[in-house]
Amino acid sequence: MMHPILRFIFVLLLVIKPLTAAADNTILILGDSLSAAYGLKQEQGWVKLLQDKYDEKSQPVNLVNASISGETTGGALRRLDTLLAEFEPTHVLIELGGNDGLRGFPIKRLHANLRDLINKSQQAGAKTAVMEVQIPPNYGPRYTKLFTDSFESIANETDSELMPFFMLDIAGRPELMQNDNLHPNADAQPLIRDFMYKTINDWLD
Repeated sequence: MMHPILRFIFVLLLVIKPLTAAADNTILILGDSLSAAYGLKQEQGWVKLLQDKYDEKSQPVNLVNASISGETTGGALRRLDTLLAEFEPTHVLIELGGNDGLRGFPIKRLHANLRDLINKSQQAGAKTAVMEVQIPPNYGPRYTKLFTDSFESIANETDSELMPFFMLDIAGRPELMQNDNLHPNADAQPLIRDFMYKTINDWLD
């Protein structure tokens, strides 16, 4: 027969372990080249730098970077079920849509894909955030406005967090951009890390 004190400790561990696990935040990042450290080493990218910062501060946040260069909302949707099952995230951050917009995909398709990404994530028990991505006005002001407005609309529709685009203060500074003038360089990554540290912490709070 188990000693009463040992029984108490055993029960206490059963209670504490789920509470400790529940305190951890696993954030699945669905992004494109802007979050995939395009043109850089992975350890130079803002996601890795942000994870290092959380680790240094002993904050219970685990970032799962599922970003792929060239990714679209449709491509991410095809991968999402597997990612949700494998990583069981508590939060899903969607930094997508830029490649949809640069290719002139219909706004209705963009909106529908974002909705499906969010709905699947929420059905899996994750809180969701969508980044307010912006694109150059290649397809004219009407398309550009409809594109930009889609993110606020879908955030309101799905009760998701709307995150400001981390490139807004980067894209206009040539010294922070790679030669293609589309992707942030290594010097920009710590700035994005600090921006996202505050933005994500506000979301988690």
